[in-house]
Amino acid sequence: MTFEDYIFYSILLFMWVEYLWEFNLSLRQQAVYKKSVEVPDELRGIIKKETYEKARIYGLDRNTFSIIKEFYSIVTTTLYLTLDGLVYFWNMGGSLVTLLHLENGEILQSAAFMLIMNTFNILITLPFSIYDTFVLEEKHGFNKQTVPFYIKDKIKSYIVSHLIMLPLICAIVYIVKVGGDYFFIFLWLFAVASTFFLLTIYPDYIAPLFDKYTALPDGELKTRIEQLAASIHFPLYKLYVVEGSKRSVHSNAYFYGFFKNKRIVLFDTLLKDYIPSNKDNKKDDDNEENKPEEEKKGCDNEEVLAVLGHELGHWKLNHVAKNIIIMQVNLFLLFVAFGFLFKYKVLYRAFGFYNEEPVLIGLLVVLQFIFSPYNAVLGFFLTSLSRRFEFQADAFAKSLGKATYLKRALIKLNQDNLGFPVYDWLFSMWYHSHPPLLERLKALDKAQPKDYEK
Repeated sequence: MTFEDYIFYSILLFMWVEYLWEFNLSLRQQAVYKKSVEVPDELRGIIKKETYEKARIYGLDRNTFSIIKEFYSIVTTTLYLTLDGLVYFWNMGGSLVTLLHLENGEILQSAAFMLIMNTFNILITLPFSIYDTFVLEEKHGFNKQTVPFYIKDKIKSYIVSHLIMLPLICAIVYIVKVGGDYFFIFLWLFAVASTFFLLTIYPDYIAPLFDKYTALPDGELKTRIEQLAASIHFPLYKLYVVEGSKRSVHSNAYFYGFFKNKRIVLFDTLLKDYIPSNKDNKKDDDNEENKPEEEKKGCDNEEVLAVLGHELGHWKLNHVAKNIIIMQVNLFLLFVAFGFLFKYKVLYRAFGFYNEEPVLIGLLVVLQFIFSPYNAVLGFFLTSLSRRFEFQADAFAKSLGKATYLKRALIKLNQDNLGFPVYDWLFSMWYHSHPPLLERLKALDKAQPKDYEK
């Protein structure tokens, strides 16, 4: 076995080891779904038996779907690499450039390669996306998308993502080629600038292409949100409601923006009494309005404020800034490693490139495959850190006097989203960036003043 073969098969081996590890976790959780047929003692009288059973079946179906999807993914990836898929798509990229009568060069070929490879990945995963939306989510009452909306959304996403990504690919290859021995510094600076630029323009120019954002109407909720933001000196600039109900009945809330231009976005599905202007959903909205108060989905004003108290806790405790710093430091270290490794011919030969050493291929090989063990460990670390941040944000909301309402909101959102409250501890530790419901409720009961600082 040559050294190139050793590298290639070592990468494949780790891929399968990681897959088998996660497959084992899925089987552990599958067993939990099957055995946990009774409502936990902590939630008896809070969650109805019928709702609990719906959540259990939903979780079981999603977990089964995930097992099948991940097996399909590891098999197709193995075949793709074993059959020199990178070489095949790279050569197709060159042919596309020639076909379009463009000047043949590595920069344009890299963009064409990425376009073809992404298109291939979308096509081979499309059946799973369709099943997920129109079978699985439909079965459990979450899907609100029509077929025309789904098709239009996919086409729009494909176009917009490539209009953004392909120029970035060209710029990355150019920087590596002209940047000299310390190109990784310029590459990192470009990546940082691009990240902040996209984060700045995304909410105002990209997100509205996919969803409708409207200002939260004047009223009690808006006034109280503004008062809450002012009480902790959050520089609230605008309040939006996004019509997530066009896609799904899952709910969420978040904030974004830099410096003194912060925006808060509420999903319309989060608000119990909000009626979206989406005409396609008018019948569903009428049905929701006619339901008894206790059966309506979404949160009342006090619960919404508690949820926002949690989200504002992330801002007050600098969680977003800390995550950005961690990711940028990590990106710099990866680029430094790439700067040392990408010139080694053996890495290219391991993946079938004997006559050329394309920059983009080297970047993919080093960052995606060579560093896959590191990425797995980092992912686990970031998941653990995220859980810690969530507990801290909950404690911050409690310090605002919103513990009772936050607990009510967490329970209600868990029911609305059919979240299952029982998890295998190892599965949860590996996957859950947000702690499960029971853990959050227990932590809220135990939280003391200033616990959010720990």
